[in-house]
Amino acid sequence: MGNGEMNFWDHVDALRGVLLRSGAVVLLAAVVLFIFMGDIFDAVILAPCRPDFPLYRLLDHLQGLGPFAPDGAGEDFHVDLINIQLASQFFIHMSTSCWLAVVLSFPFIIYQLWGFVSPALYPHERRNASAAFLWGNMMFYVGIAVGYFLVFPLTLRFLADYRLSESIPNTITIESYMDNFLLLTLLMGCVFELPLLAWMLGKTGLLTRGFFNRYRRHAIVALLIAAAIITPTGDPFTLFVVFLPIFMLWEGSATLVPRGDS
Repeated sequence: MGNGEMNFWDHVDALRGVLLRSGAVVLLAAVVLFIFMGDIFDAVILAPCRPDFPLYRLLDHLQGLGPFAPDGAGEDFHVDLINIQLASQFFIHMSTSCWLAVVLSFPFIIYQLWGFVSPALYPHERRNASAAFLWGNMMFYVGIAVGYFLVFPLTLRFLADYRLSESIPNTITIESYMDNFLLLTLLMGCVFELPLLAWMLGKTGLLTRGFFNRYRRHAIVALLIAAAIITPTGDPFTLFVVFLPIFMLWEGSATLVPRGDS
């Protein structure tokens, strides 16, 4: 076509290139991670099972400061995992390598998708969208960090010591541990994308600041319930430290959308 416009099949070919490049990077990252997964498991993934995890040391330091101080983990806190399926460790090795490869390749994947859609945008839209997606990438990793350093250890500390009856000991399998580890860390990464989602919906006119003003009290109750479910501990400190960043996301999202009607 003489005017340089792309037809349908040109777009399909471009999208295929995006998918192939993204898949190749994820595969390469998965292979590298598979090779070093033993060290990654010991140093990173299983670190919350040990009493020297940074959050546990902080909680032990804060313990006893007042009636609302958190419960410490204690020097004797330790979670022992078992494997009950013959091939489980191998499949967990593979699946964790793939999951972490996707997480680490996330910026490259977004960059490839951005290169695919950006030619269809106006110059001012490209400037705004590029900044938004850069911020979205950063917030995704901030959420992952919050999930790893805060949410998952608090949940693990409570559930590992929880007893329905003293005659029922907790025997935690590696599958159960990894299911909760991946769920909570990736969930927090997605939750921290709330400002980007609000910005996109605001740009389309589907969301205004009036929505946040009308439903703020409802949101506080819902977020408190969500924080209590995520970390079902008994102390107010733990509930507050999980609730606070999520509520800050809600308030931050409100500033990114048009004012509209209150």
